[in-house]
Amino acid sequence: MNDRYEEGINELKKHLGEDAESYIRRIEEISPFFAKINVEFAYGDIYKETDKVLDSVTQELITVSALTVLGYATPQLKVHVDAALNRGATKEQVIATITQMIDYCGFPAATNALLAAKEVFDAREL
Repeated sequence: MNDRYEEGINELKKHLGEDAESYIRRIEEISPFFAKINVEFAYGDIYKETDKVLDSVTQELITVSALTVLGYATPQLKVHVDAALNRGATKEQVIATITQMIDYCGFPAATNALLAAKEVFDAREL
């Protein structure tokens, strides 16, 4: 492993907690290169760099916003709702973030996001 990968995996662990390694392993089973760039670029570069000016809750709520607006990234949305909660966001902050996205993606995508978030909340017994 190179330093960039190690920095990325350490950042990923901050966001996903104990699920970080199993998350990356599932991706590695399909494409080791995809997993590598996910760790190095998304977490080793982007999250690590923006962490200098954005707190980790804000980083994750921004990601929840983007995934909500996409409307089709439900598995990734669940990962990042969980990550937002890991980083200190409240259930209410996640719900408010998704609700605000109604303006940008409409009710169907926001409703799907809200229901995906509920699955995470239920799994955590929130």
